[in-house]
Amino acid sequence: MSIERFGSAGSGAGGKALPFVKAVRAGDFVFISGQVPMGADGEIVEGGIVEQTRLTLENVKAALATAGLDLSHVVKVTAWLADTRDFWSFNRVYTEYFGAALPARSCVRADMMVDCKVEIEAIAYAPAA
Repeated sequence: MSIERFGSAGSGAGGKALPFVKAVRAGDFVFISGQVPMGADGEIVEGGIVEQTRLTLENVKAALATAGLDLSHVVKVTAWLADTRDFWSFNRVYTEYFGAALPARSCVRADMMVDCKVEIEAIAYAPAA
């Protein structure tokens, strides 16, 4: 089995390099690194859970695209919320993105490593050519 890495994570706040890649293919699975509501400039975008969830899911989509995939390939999501009161608003936006093709999911409350309200990682399935 070969392992293929896709897309540098770029840099975070203050221009510091992030020590991981956006996606890794191992066999038929592609693992998407945890994504947060970080803009192209490496800064966390301000806003509530709705805005932050949208940007985080856009970042998940962009990470999937580096491996030639999209949200329809996702089979498992893990999401972390900074505040349990955001759960229902998070779910509303999450459903807009995944629709009826919902993957398996875990969602927990956690303290974040950066000042944001949500982080999402994903596992996608796409048979290797």
